[in-house]
Formats: sequence, structure tokens, C-alpha cells
Amino acid sequence: MYLLLSIVLFLLFVGHVLIGSMAGIAPVGDIGEMIILVLAAVCFVVAILKAEKAANSNHQKS
Repeated sequence: MYLLLSIVLFLLFVGHVLIGSMAGIAPVGDIGEMIILVLAAVCFVVAILKAEKAANSNHQKS
């Protein structure tokens, strides 16, 4: 779930940057752009940590 959310947020960030560079306007602004990118990074880190925890717990059981 967190990995999918991070992908969606990152694609939103990339789309925002592309729209801003092509149209010359920033729909969200600099702070909004930073928040989107930070949220994408945090969601990605949470997804990786959860996957690592699951892999470690499966390794401990076997």
C-alpha cells in the first residue's frame, strides 16, 4: 500500500514539474512541491522498512 502511494505521489510530483516547465506556472507552488516529494520519500521508506521486517520475520520462522 505504501509503495503504491509513493509511486502515485512521485508521479504527481513529476507531472507537476512537467506542467510547470511547459506552461510556465506552478499549480501547487514550491512548498507544495516539496511536501509532495517528502511524502513520496517517506511512504517509500515506510514501504521498504515494512518489506524488510516481513522478510526478516519469514527468515526467522524457517
